[in-house]
Amino acid sequence: MPRRYGLALAAVATTTTITGSVTDAAADPHPVVWSPPGAPEPRPRTVAHAAAALNAKVATVAHRGASAYAPENTLAAFRLAKTKHADVFELDVQETKDHKLVILHDSTLARTTNVETVYPGKKPWKVSSLTLAQVKKLDAGSWYSAKYKGQRVPTLAETLSAMRGSGLGLLLEIKNPASYPGIEGRIAAELKRSPSWLRADPNERRLAVQSFDWTSVNRFHALLPAVPTAVLGTPAVADLPKVAKYADQVNPPYKGLTASYVKKVHAAHMDVLTWTLNDRASVQKAVKLGVDGIISNKPDIVYGVVRSREAV
Repeated sequence: MPRRYGLALAAVATTTTITGSVTDAAADPHPVVWSPPGAPEPRPRTVAHAAAALNAKVATVAHRGASAYAPENTLAAFRLAKTKHADVFELDVQETKDHKLVILHDSTLARTTNVETVYPGKKPWKVSSLTLAQVKKLDAGSWYSAKYKGQRVPTLAETLSAMRGSGLGLLLEIKNPASYPGIEGRIAAELKRSPSWLRADPNERRLAVQSFDWTSVNRFHALLPAVPTAVLGTPAVADLPKVAKYADQVNPPYKGLTASYVKKVHAAHMDVLTWTLNDRASVQKAVKLGVDGIISNKPDIVYGVVRSREAV
């Protein structure tokens, strides 16, 4: 069975390792789990993870923070994600010219900062062309609202520190890794400097690392194999056993996603988190497909649907 990052919810004190259900574990200390031909070996799970799976809750993931209500990929958006009932906040990591890890979605700073005004001669304003000191002079909030004037582009280190103890998990996307050779190692090193994010805690989701570049995901997995990883996109069904050797999640776009595909990903011992859903009707349909998590700019919408489903 998979290492169900998305379902690590239950507040269970014990962390006894099992490979079957809670009932099986109690009856047989060495349960045997059948796997289909070609599937990877089952990854260890804790009683907490298994107990959570029995009462599966769909994870609410705040896309770039609560980005419908605050400037994306800022500390304000990440903190607001908690208020909007997210379980996890998602962010994008890129690099500055001096190889500092910053939180930014686009390769250029033009859309989400005042870089065109501050550095008019540096078009096209790629983050990789500016040092961290230069990036820190930019306003990353005013483009969204005057209320957020003075928000800065945060570093990964600042974000890990600010959100430590928030109770939220982190879904970290490695953005454009081909543009930043070695970025996987620098992210791994930064995470090691914030060990609380690497700690296995049965009471809360902690961390997963994803990318559209599956080779980058594999490289990161080799560096920190205990950290759950995810591929963004929709791997062919025939490739799922291969992907499962280094990934714990397949995170596909919602468009075209089917219940059959979700079941096949689960059969390959991985979770499914889909994106980006911002209306109640779409969220309801996604939940019926059997997904493990929904990534949204409006986490409160997802929370409302999930909560009403649990109340039935």
